[in-house]
Amino acid sequence: MSASSPSSHADAIADQRARERRRWRACGVFLLLTLAGLVLDIATGPSLLSPLEVLKSLTGLGERQPMTDAIVRDLRLPVALMALAVGAALGAGGAQMQTLLNNPMASPYTLGMAAAAGCGAALSLALGSFGLGALIGVPLGAFVFAMLAALFLFALASLKRTGSDTIILGGIALLFLFQSLLSLVQFLSSPELSQQILFWLFGSLGRATWTTLAIVAGVTLLCCILLLRDAWKLAALRLSEARAESLGVDIRRLRLKVLILVAVMTATATSFVGVIGFVGLVAPHIARWQVGGDQRFLLPLSAICGALMLSFASVLSKSILPGALFPVGIVTAIVGVPFLLWLIFAPRRSSL
Repeated sequence: MSASSPSSHADAIADQRARERRRWRACGVFLLLTLAGLVLDIATGPSLLSPLEVLKSLTGLGERQPMTDAIVRDLRLPVALMALAVGAALGAGGAQMQTLLNNPMASPYTLGMAAAAGCGAALSLALGSFGLGALIGVPLGAFVFAMLAALFLFALASLKRTGSDTIILGGIALLFLFQSLLSLVQFLSSPELSQQILFWLFGSLGRATWTTLAIVAGVTLLCCILLLRDAWKLAALRLSEARAESLGVDIRRLRLKVLILVAVMTATATSFVGVIGFVGLVAPHIARWQVGGDQRFLLPLSAICGALMLSFASVLSKSILPGALFPVGIVTAIVGVPFLLWLIFAPRRSSL
């Protein structure tokens, strides 16, 4: 077989560079859309503000009203940024779970972590927040139960001859288990307490503060950085487990690391805003259709797409009925189901 000519090597390198430029442009376009969603989210609410007023308040340029600055910076900005942080955590977590398990339906929600967090929060409310107060006890209960679900998945992943199908089935079992326990807690609770549990399970960004935002954003950023360090290992795993092992990838160790990081991101996010579905399931599909399976681009774009989805869901939650605030989890479910069906049946696009 004749050796490849230098021109063919140069053409291959040029094609790769062109694909990378297209992927960077896709990331840039979605990032701009996310920033636009942030401005629109801040502008939407009972006190209607124009995007221009929001931009002036955020940048500190031009003439501004003190009341507008107070509304934008103190009331709406932490909530809008929390939507971006939580959406990024769910989007990035879903992308890694789908890559790790090689299953397009894998996500922190479908693997039972979100249901576990909801059960923990409900149990905390039923037990009086363990005497710590609702602001501390409810997030703590959600975090602990989400990590318990993750520990079960860790145990499965650490067993010998455990495949991705076994982990997925274990996650589905956890989903039904914690949903059943949650129903039991609601059944045994008073009507008033049951309403509190139900509202928390719908998912709400309204409880966001600068402190909780800093925690969620910091944990998400750190976990994403650690996941990016294993980008080539995850890309090799996407080809097949056998090929990844032939390249020297420790599959069991990689599974445990990814599960731990995704569980920490998911538990932290859901412990402060409640259960929000479909973001971690749909956002990775959008990102993968734009940039393919290259983890260097898939992980950041999945986080951006998740932030974009939740930001616009927050806008819709405040726009359905003037003066009423719909829980954002309901909006993501209503919009997410038909959108997911469209993703399933739409013609496949080739990767960039």
